[in-house]
Amino acid sequence: MNTERPVILVTNDDGVRATGISRLVEALPENADIYVVAPDGPRSAQSSALTMTNLLRIFHHPEMEKEGSNVHWMSVNGTPVDCVKLALHAVVPRTPDICVAGINHGSNAGNSVIYSGTMGAVMEACTLGIPAIGYSLLDHSMNADFSKTLPLVREITEKVIEKGLPRKICLNINFPAGQKIEGIKVVATAESHWTDEYREYTDPSGHKFYLVTGDLINDNPDDAGTDLYWLPRGYATIVPVTPDQTRADMIPRVRDILNV
Repeated sequence: MNTERPVILVTNDDGVRATGISRLVEALPENADIYVVAPDGPRSAQSSALTMTNLLRIFHHPEMEKEGSNVHWMSVNGTPVDCVKLALHAVVPRTPDICVAGINHGSNAGNSVIYSGTMGAVMEACTLGIPAIGYSLLDHSMNADFSKTLPLVREITEKVIEKGLPRKICLNINFPAGQKIEGIKVVATAESHWTDEYREYTDPSGHKFYLVTGDLINDNPDDAGTDLYWLPRGYATIVPVTPDQTRADMIPRVRDILNV
């Protein structure tokens, strides 16, 4: 029987001072040693990006720590994946029992999982054999109310610490915002796409520039086996995902197409 205190690694893509990460820490077990290693500012939509050309630094934030606390706060001037890698290299005393990321300000449902810095960090931990969960709330406001999510965050995190997850599997968990959570559905990622992704502007010199915008469109809105079906109906969704994107079942078909 393992009698060591659990070690929990916490990160996000909204930055170390985002409300969501503070609320996530509040929901974690008190009997754990918690290491927060998060970007020093917003790094949304970084996916699995790494910093290759800039010098990376770790900053300790004692002003964020209570005396005698089991929570250690640090930031990194890089991406969420940088945070996971550097935490394992230079911060945590041993391999964490779990890595949790979030609570993200905004949805990571549908194909947002591809772009998400939150889920990039989760998948990085997963590739290293660490049970990992990404938590997101469908509210982009920096003043979002996370209170209804916290009991579920604690319950799910404790269960995964106790029982683990299957090899190469991590969890993408999304919560509806501003309402009672009706329950939990374990489902698939909805097939979806973004439309009107960029908005065009003109600067004072007459040069055009573009900003990311757009709407996420559910390609199969009646599919009750997906996250985008249940979230508008008040349910939290859990999607098991894997960093291994191989479609092994398609290998024979591709061989046939290419005659190799």
